[in-house]
Amino acid sequence: MLQERTEPAWIDAFETVLRRCAVQTGDTVAILGETQSRPVLMELARLAAARLGARSFTLTLPSVFSTGEPVSRSTGASPALQQLAPVIAALSGSTLVVDCTVEGLMHAPELPAILKGNGLIQPRVVYVSNEHPEALVRLLPDDATEARVKDHVKRVRGAKALRVSSAAGTDLTISLQGAVVGGNWGSTTRAGTLTHWPGGMVLAFPAAGSVNGTLVLAEGDVNLTFKRYIERAIVLTIENDHVTRIEGSGVDAELLRSHYAAWNEKEAYAVSHIGYGLNEAARWDSMALYDKRDFNGTELRAFAGNFLYSTGANEVAGRHTRGHFDFPLRGCTVALDGSVVVEAGRVVAA
Repeated sequence: MLQERTEPAWIDAFETVLRRCAVQTGDTVAILGETQSRPVLMELARLAAARLGARSFTLTLPSVFSTGEPVSRSTGASPALQQLAPVIAALSGSTLVVDCTVEGLMHAPELPAILKGNGLIQPRVVYVSNEHPEALVRLLPDDATEARVKDHVKRVRGAKALRVSSAAGTDLTISLQGAVVGGNWGSTTRAGTLTHWPGGMVLAFPAAGSVNGTLVLAEGDVNLTFKRYIERAIVLTIENDHVTRIEGSGVDAELLRSHYAAWNEKEAYAVSHIGYGLNEAARWDSMALYDKRDFNGTELRAFAGNFLYSTGANEVAGRHTRGHFDFPLRGCTVALDGSVVVEAGRVVAA
């Protein structure tokens, strides 16, 4: 297991991200964590803010543990804030929130109030993915990735439909009518927005009734919620947004069927978001080189050319559930209104 000491190169990396988030001398930086957060990430954020002359404070909230329900991972919705008004007020009055909670605030119910600001200032939020700092250093945001993501966000926003196919048998059609589309490149300078580091992907949250077809999780694809490479193919039939059949033999399919069923919620089977990776520095094989406790997996959501299919909560479609799966797939072809943007797992040059 890698050690989690404060290394100069890691402070440099956090300073780089804060600079790209336009932190200035005198700005207020809130460093948000919970009792299960990695202490080294919060300390690196504090030291980087100090280097830039920002005023910082740290909030560490008790982690929340549920009982009587399945283990929940990869949700993007930290429950740590618990609607605590003083906490929301402190965060909404900050220039930048460095979110070091385990799951992050992306889908947390308190996020809209935080991003709205306090009337005098409107914060921006950067979620530092719960990775070992070594991975964060490898995946610093850069100008090229930012430009690439912005370009593909425009393409997806301008399209009516997205189709995904693969030699393994995937054939999926997704209507983009009414979808909310966004991109992430690992930093943000715009008030009222959230980003996450590492970044490098474009995502869409489809409206209800938008997704139909077949999704094949082939050997080497990833069940990121389980932090597991697929070893035996699984065929998912998707009808009206929902996984209606899970076909496959072996432990991969059995684990998937078991965890879906454990939530006992129809919405757990429904699409959350879809998208594709654009980060050329991110690697598909990186998960094999880390212990599970060292690795959160944002890198595998972002590696260039992957197609990401996720099930779970989708506010755009009016669906809420505690279950969530992220499936990065390799070797897929992605087309927007018939125009190919990813061909057999490789991003097509503009």
